[in-house]
Amino acid sequence: MAEEALRRQLGKYKFRDLTIEELKNVSKTYPNFTFSMNTYTFKDGSQKDLLNFSGTIPVKYGTCYNIPVCLWILDSHPFAPPICFLKPTANMGIAVGRHVDARGRIYLPYLHNWSHPKSTLIGLIKEMIAKFEEELPLYSLSSSDAARQSELLSYIAKITEGETDMKSRNKTGGRNEGCFNKITVVGAGELGIACVLAVAAKDVADKVVLLDLSEGAAKGGAMDLEIFAVPNVEVSKDFSASADSKVVVLTVNSLGNAQTYLDVIQSNVDLFRGIIPAVSHYSQNAVLLVASHPVEVMTFVSWKLSSFPKSRVIGVGANLDSERLQYILTNLLKAEVLAKDAWVVGEQGEDKVPSWTRCNVVANPTEAMAAHNSREQVANRAMEVLKGKGQRSWSVGLSVADLADSIVKDKRKVHSVSTLAKGCCNINSEVFLSLPCILGTSGVIEMVRLEEDPLVQEKLQSSAGSIHDLQQQLKL
Repeated sequence: MAEEALRRQLGKYKFRDLTIEELKNVSKTYPNFTFSMNTYTFKDGSQKDLLNFSGTIPVKYGTCYNIPVCLWILDSHPFAPPICFLKPTANMGIAVGRHVDARGRIYLPYLHNWSHPKSTLIGLIKEMIAKFEEELPLYSLSSSDAARQSELLSYIAKITEGETDMKSRNKTGGRNEGCFNKITVVGAGELGIACVLAVAAKDVADKVVLLDLSEGAAKGGAMDLEIFAVPNVEVSKDFSASADSKVVVLTVNSLGNAQTYLDVIQSNVDLFRGIIPAVSHYSQNAVLLVASHPVEVMTFVSWKLSSFPKSRVIGVGANLDSERLQYILTNLLKAEVLAKDAWVVGEQGEDKVPSWTRCNVVANPTEAMAAHNSREQVANRAMEVLKGKGQRSWSVGLSVADLADSIVKDKRKVHSVSTLAKGCCNINSEVFLSLPCILGTSGVIEMVRLEEDPLVQEKLQSSAGSIHDLQQQLKL
């Protein structure tokens, strides 16, 4: 390492000597690493000249692979972690996973928990090697796949830099456009399999693609789908198989070793960072239907990462609960007239609340109050019955198929789904809550107005506040 040249280039670094010592230690262990000063562009568009430290690390995965990486060393190093990326060659594809997103950015617990002097570049590289030996981050591409990979990375770079416009959005894809209705389900866990089978059973689409992002060969249910050849269902690990989907269903949830609820959600956010830009690239006119948990937050994350209009990013929300509520009112409580206008709204879980989309006008105030009280009693009884009904994967899968059916077939049917609630019920923050909406091929066509009820509005505002506070703690 040319120490004097490096010292000159690091003139503006706050802790130059500490940084140089760290880089010298890396060079002794990994002599192929080289350095240069380059301009790094941050998410907010700001730029800074930073040290780019690049090389290959040895990863044993059956055989030994030299994985190319680059580390952008911040000027506050070693008190701030570097920004790390894979640097694939033209014939390498990025295997999106728990630690790598579609752009090749690397996310590791070591980076998240960075603390000087305990954390070092050598320690970081060792963890990088260990994690990549569990889940290889790159794979070989054919010449046609390499061209698609290059195009995808270029598109994602434009999203990151805020340069994407509708013209560039419409350039890619197109090989299946207008041919048939395709639905892609991302995630081959129990929920993903349930969604595929429910969509196939309801004959919603001409083709259903299960995008299996798990490591290695197809496992469990995904393997069974291939073995028993379910008609019009394709299992794939390649994002390009999802091209030109009308609906993309997100069912993935991180299975990391998170310690807190916030860590669990952040783990899901990190996972979505590698998925949403890729599926958005291949299906630029799709409706994103989010079934991952927590659905309100993950729908917000999908909206932000996709750059799609709010109408085309929805969560499954309280659709299942609303359908159950209406069934209970009609069949168990014999209140069919009320059932037509009854909805479960708000957030999933204990904070959901029943509401109504139509007010039956009664001239006499006394009669109006009596009708209101009677309706509330019936609704409370229905909600008590509803509490005893759990949500299994197959029941959520049926709900997903119901929503996909309304979207693909442009049914203009009302569903209670997670949608951007800003502007409704005096909510001023960008949060997604379940509200009754008319769905069609473009997603949410119109939000159906709720009957004014102070208690419902208070509940929705409370949910919006807690969800917004949680979102503020996430790193997008």
